[in-house]
Amino acid sequence: MGMYTNNRGMLAEINVTPFVDVMLVLLIIFMVTAPMMTQGVEVDLPQTRTVRSLPQDNEHLVLSINAKGEIYLDEYKVGFDELQGHLEKLIKKQNKALFLRADKTVPYGEVVRVMGEIKAAGIDRMGVVAESAPQKPKR
Repeated sequence: MGMYTNNRGMLAEINVTPFVDVMLVLLIIFMVTAPMMTQGVEVDLPQTRTVRSLPQDNEHLVLSINAKGEIYLDEYKVGFDELQGHLEKLIKKQNKALFLRADKTVPYGEVVRVMGEIKAAGIDRMGVVAESAPQKPKR
């Protein structure tokens, strides 16, 4: 649609208001849904006093062990026998960070066994994920 001005013909203008409206709606939707997206599977994490938040970039993978002892890389289920190969491909070659999330009911021996596979894949640095413990009231 054009506007007529005097006798010069059509004036070409772009109306950006609808574009800005759509972009603001998309921004609000993204801001509301982004905190709800978590990586990996549902795990009841152990609690500790000092916890830093997990980085939100795409430069890391999360290895999760759920209460049944099933192992997941992000949200993809991986068998214990395949774990070392997947870790070498996904983390070592792509230079990504690895974070371990284990359900608090998983036996310590199972967590150590998975950590041994991580070490065997040549990964020396790994983060362990936990939840922050509730603060006790000071007296």
